[in-house]
Amino acid sequence: MDAQKFASEWIESWNSHDLDDILNHYSEDIEITTPMIKLAGGIESGSLVGKALVKDYWNKALTKFPDLHFELIEITSGVNSVALYYKSIMGKMAIEVMFFNDKGLVNKMIAHYTN
Repeated sequence: MDAQKFASEWIESWNSHDLDDILNHYSEDIEITTPMIKLAGGIESGSLVGKALVKDYWNKALTKFPDLHFELIEITSGVNSVALYYKSIMGKMAIEVMFFNDKGLVNKMIAHYTN
């Protein structure tokens, strides 16, 4: 897996606001954990499982933040994983750790944000 290529395509997808393009990076059984789910969705666990739930959540987020733009700062890679450090919404800095399945799709994501 080419971490640089993935990161560039991932950032481009998010900045395009094309939800279908964004979702192409993720498996059907994707599990995401982010404080934004707790903050925006009121889901105490901060987690969602399954592409349909994630799609609904991200659709709402893209609607709520029509000027969403991510700026990639740094890419790190691990075993079947990447961590992207980027400037996110509301001036927050984010580190997003993504794990890949055997098909090269993200099946688990954990996001961290500055306060």
